[in-house]
Amino acid sequence: MKAIRPATGVRLIVLIVISAALALGSFWLVEVMQKKTEESMPDRVRTEPDFYVEKFNFVRMAKTGEARYNLTGTGMKHYPQDDSYQIQNPVMHSYSAERPPMVSRSLRATISNNSSEIHMYDNVHIDRPASATSQHFQLKTSYLLVLPDDDVMKTPKPVELILGKSTLNGSGMFANNATGEFRLSSNVKGQYQPPVVTN
Repeated sequence: MKAIRPATGVRLIVLIVISAALALGSFWLVEVMQKKTEESMPDRVRTEPDFYVEKFNFVRMAKTGEARYNLTGTGMKHYPQDDSYQIQNPVMHSYSAERPPMVSRSLRATISNNSSEIHMYDNVHIDRPASATSQHFQLKTSYLLVLPDDDVMKTPKPVELILGKSTLNGSGMFANNATGEFRLSSNVKGQYQPPVVTN
């Protein structure tokens, strides 16, 4: 068996080093190109909900520790891209020390902006029973934005309001229950029936 000459051995080592360098260089180039491709591609937007709940009951507390409102529904889905909640058949009970609880319901709703906005859609109906200081109140519309932290309700859509036996119709409603401010923007018409006074 012949011994490998020193010159051949050196050439063999150099060839192995060059081959290894080329292999590492190719691997590095593939990684760089893949990273550049991923960076140039638009981010994939997730459109599917990340969780859902059936037959839920959510309670929002006031700073005083009392229940401000509770919201129930047959189903709720959370969408992470805008941190919103889609609710089926929502029913909201709003509580106040000054007046009876008000019940708001619709076919669907969206909660957004850190639960400070509740958008109610389709067959929106609000009902507040009569009390010693107020008449029976009802509101009907196709869309209503409720701001529970501000005690505000508003809609650009037509509304029908019933207070006792009086009715009021119009479009573009704004109502602030905290300040008593109320207005309708257009197409206003109504029928007033004075409340019956009993002795």
